[in-house]
Amino acid sequence: MEWSEPVIVLSIAPYGEGDLRAVVLTEAQGAWHGLARGGAARRGAAIWQEGNLVAARWVARLPEQLGSLTGELVHPAAALAMENPLALAVLRAACAVAAGALPEREPHPSAFLGLARLLAGIAIENAALPALVRFEVDLLRELGYGLDLSACALTGVTENLAFVSPRTGRAVAREAAGIWESRLLVLPAFLVGDAPADLAACRDGLALTGHFLARDAFGSRHAPLPQARLALYDLVSRFGNSS
Repeated sequence: MEWSEPVIVLSIAPYGEGDLRAVVLTEAQGAWHGLARGGAARRGAAIWQEGNLVAARWVARLPEQLGSLTGELVHPAAALAMENPLALAVLRAACAVAAGALPEREPHPSAFLGLARLLAGIAIENAALPALVRFEVDLLRELGYGLDLSACALTGVTENLAFVSPRTGRAVAREAAGIWESRLLVLPAFLVGDAPADLAACRDGLALTGHFLARDAFGSRHAPLPQARLALYDLVSRFGNSS
């Protein structure tokens, strides 16, 4: 059995001497495990990095085997993000969330395309962080846990949406929040309009999507949010407090 197509490297781990066990995401195959022989060597290490887009080939004698991965680098997202701590944290968080939330060998083409778009712009200043929040909103929808941000759950209005119910995932207008405001999650305006996505808004967006990822996407697997995702929220919060 074999396939050949572009993949995004989601995670890598040492496997024996000089090899790597990699989890990759493809448009048609979904999340897939494979053995990248020589992946820890100098040439292989430049290819098999989290976030990189690779033209890959997977081969195994039987479908249930780990199989071997070979590939050529297409887009070096990991190298592009290396000079920017926030961009690198976004890359690691996005890959960790995708690796942990997406079921193995189940196609989710929208998730692949969304992650590819995020990583294509990883080095664009002030673009990667809001792109991650939007990616997570779309990922929740792809997995069947979509948020309803179209109208207020209480009044039906479509304007001035400012909060989200942590229980139902439905939007709530500011004037309808009342005494429950402190119990609601903040809905950043850039998710429902053209407002700028500053650090404070992105922090609120990460808190919003993080709540539902932890409860639903990861909670259904009895797993915590990935450490890389938690570290990103802490980093954004520190940057926001110092700005």
